[in-house]
Amino acid sequence: MAIASVGGHWIELLRLVPAFRNMEVIFISTNAKCASMVPNQKFYEIPDGSRWNSINLVGSLFKIIKIIKKEKPHFIISTGAAPGLMGIIAGKLMGCKTIWVESIANAEELSMSGRIASSFSTITYVQWPHLSNHKIKYKGDILS
Repeated sequence: MAIASVGGHWIELLRLVPAFRNMEVIFISTNAKCASMVPNQKFYEIPDGSRWNSINLVGSLFKIIKIIKKEKPHFIISTGAAPGLMGIIAGKLMGCKTIWVESIANAEELSMSGRIASSFSTITYVQWPHLSNHKIKYKGDILS
């Protein structure tokens, strides 16, 4: 299962698609138009939310939980932002392996979602070596 909000986070998630070759991937985003970018794949739309729109975030969380119950993914990966974080949290609560890939745009420090996600994710990857530590991994350029 791959989750990202619309915009740059979705574009970064699409850059990971070659890594999913020969896998069934269920995509989730905050805009139904994103479905056309992943043809022949299952796609779900969830509400967009942020720290300024927490009602929608709660809605995202509950919708993602419902999707996880239905689809039973082996793992959940997200490139952000807040709706992707809801996917990581829901996945963790439901026993899924979770992967957070921090945006390449966050060169100086982790995003707020990235900081929270690193507490819940099975593994967190960053794009810049100086942001890595014992829990947060740098494995080279992932998203360029």
